[in-house]
Amino acid sequence: MTATDNTVRFSDHTLDKATKAKVTLENYYSNLITQHGERKQRQAKLEASLKDETLSESQRQEKRMQHAQKETEFLRLKRSRLGVEDFEALKVIGRGAFGEVRLVQKKDTGHVYAMKVLRKADMLEKEQVAHVRAERDVLVEADHQWVVKMYYSFQDSVNLYLIMEFLPGGDMMTLLMKKDTLSEECTQFYIVETALAIDSIHRLGFIHRDIKPDNLLLDARGHLKLSDFGLCTGLKKSHRTDFYRDLSQAKPSDFIGTCASPMDSKRRAESWKRNRRALAYSTVGTPDYIAPEVFLQTGYGPACDWWSLGVIMYEMLMGYPPFCSDNPQDTYRKVMNWRETLIFPPETPISEEARDTIVKFCCEAERRYVGIVGIRRILRFCRWRRKNNILSER
Repeated sequence: MTATDNTVRFSDHTLDKATKAKVTLENYYSNLITQHGERKQRQAKLEASLKDETLSESQRQEKRMQHAQKETEFLRLKRSRLGVEDFEALKVIGRGAFGEVRLVQKKDTGHVYAMKVLRKADMLEKEQVAHVRAERDVLVEADHQWVVKMYYSFQDSVNLYLIMEFLPGGDMMTLLMKKDTLSEECTQFYIVETALAIDSIHRLGFIHRDIKPDNLLLDARGHLKLSDFGLCTGLKKSHRTDFYRDLSQAKPSDFIGTCASPMDSKRRAESWKRNRRALAYSTVGTPDYIAPEVFLQTGYGPACDWWSLGVIMYEMLMGYPPFCSDNPQDTYRKVMNWRETLIFPPETPISEEARDTIVKFCCEAERRYVGIVGIRRILRFCRWRRKNNILSER
């Protein structure tokens, strides 16, 4: 602080620590208030049941004592520390770059969860600690119908464990690999739900930054929830930018000639499907769904998630994302040169309204449809299809 400047300037590290402390305190007292309210509701429900005139006073008193014992046991369980030994592993349901996801059952209650197991050594080596911390913080904060719920988190000397809600419908990536393409009717359902999910986390103050089919999970009824918030930003949370920085080293001359692709749509779809699973498991991943302004690192906002929505809609209808290539560097170049590379091949026809909806999301950030405007854009597409009775034959 200078003699002429009375403003105290804090470092980003200090601001980050202060924000995390604020979130921790808010969560702690919010949980206390919620628990107190739930306990009062249970007590009121008990007293209502005790108004039964057939019960004697001694029976009423016994029921009150039993209720008090259950409440005490419930509080004791909430204070107890959980470990991996409290869960029985049923099967492995997914693998990733830093560990695996297991279907587990809590031994004392029998409830089924998805246990995300992350190897500490691998995360330290790949500098992914901030990634995991961000995911945990967001899941704790964003208790919402459109977000996969996290129930517990703990660690041992080798692994970190996140106990998540189990969604038996799998992820959108697997669905697309099985189906190749979706009808416009099916696409509109999933795109509307994804749009509502994106809007909900934006209202909570978060930007996901990694919206892609791998992170769209389906529950038992086929409804969608967002997962994997490791690259989420908001509340000044730390996040890894090495991936974006590495790809953005390309020179301006690298963009010349990227619009002409030697592969037709069929070969692109086959190549994409062949490499898709490996990309999901790699530590680098794929930049196919990332908005161009994120790569530039000159500032971006919630609009970047709506770009990803447009890319996913394209993939649902075409069978592959619009900028897919054989390697991430070529994909990056196509994303940055999107005005020439966003094309709709005539051999895979879609309705004009579907094409226009995609273009409204995959465009300049300042012109992009976002928030409630974006949702209305999709609903207009849905109404147009119903009015014209357009059903895909694929």
